[in-house]
Amino acid sequence: MRSFSGTGSNRRALPRLAIVMPCYNEQEILPCTLARVAEFFANCVQDGLISANSFVLCVDDGSRDATWGLIVQASQADSYVRGMKLSRNAGHQTALVAGLSAVPDCDVIVSIDADLQDDLLVIRDMLAAWCNGYDVVYGVRNERRTDTLFKRETAQIFYRLMLFMGVNLVPNHADFRLMDRRALDALLEYGERNLFLRGLVPLIGFPSTSVYYARLERTAGESKYPLSRMMGLAVEGITSMSVTPLRIIAFIGILISSIAALAICYALIRKGMGHTVPGWTSVTIAIFFMGGVQMLSLGIIGEYIGKIYIETKKRPRYHVEDKT
Repeated sequence: MRSFSGTGSNRRALPRLAIVMPCYNEQEILPCTLARVAEFFANCVQDGLISANSFVLCVDDGSRDATWGLIVQASQADSYVRGMKLSRNAGHQTALVAGLSAVPDCDVIVSIDADLQDDLLVIRDMLAAWCNGYDVVYGVRNERRTDTLFKRETAQIFYRLMLFMGVNLVPNHADFRLMDRRALDALLEYGERNLFLRGLVPLIGFPSTSVYYARLERTAGESKYPLSRMMGLAVEGITSMSVTPLRIIAFIGILISSIAALAICYALIRKGMGHTVPGWTSVTIAIFFMGGVQMLSLGIIGEYIGKIYIETKKRPRYHVEDKT
């Protein structure tokens, strides 16, 4: 079921829609995807929802298969298809930003993955919400029946962890969203290299709402977000959007210092009473415990320092090798 709600000023002009679609090794599913997108565009133009010069921009994120060749063929056969090829695999978030930066002449921009597990028909509800005055419309999953039990549980842990760490995001929302022109322009003002768009988009403000839908099964190819990528995304999001881990380190330091102070007082009192505290076990445990806490703390601090190091270099996020 798909739903939306909201009020606002009506936008009557037919918007020019751009769908930005990062692609990485999607040769198995891309022909089917582009055919479904073509049908969607034709129906929306016929129903008077979007202008006839709307298009889809496929961003090849350094694929190693025939993905770019398929994009070129599709762009030669159909005017609604555009393509951009990055010189190397820069990552999903960077490829998405590259595509968003390349659509300056559109009214509304929708980002969606090439596997089309996010239902294209939901974009109709997004456009309706945009007409009601919303600049950002999030696509939010309301159920996960197509996922395995392990995938469902790890996804919920991911969102709970992000919220606990102070990252402001929409639970069960990935990168399926609609953005108005002014909202996208505001997003592109963020020049950081460590990208976590799910956390950046809520920071820009502007009226926003959500549409809810059931995600579809992947018909071909493999998922680009296994557990290792999900963990990497969580680390990237937390360290890019929150300083909570540093504050947790400070809290642990205060807690351990307090316990150590009490232990010192206890040992001095026992010493003054003529009692010694025998045994090396307690000392050994304390050494290993403190060593572990220190190494963990240094690792977290090092992650932040590494991000500062990358940001200060101001290297280009990506290079465009070719365009259609």
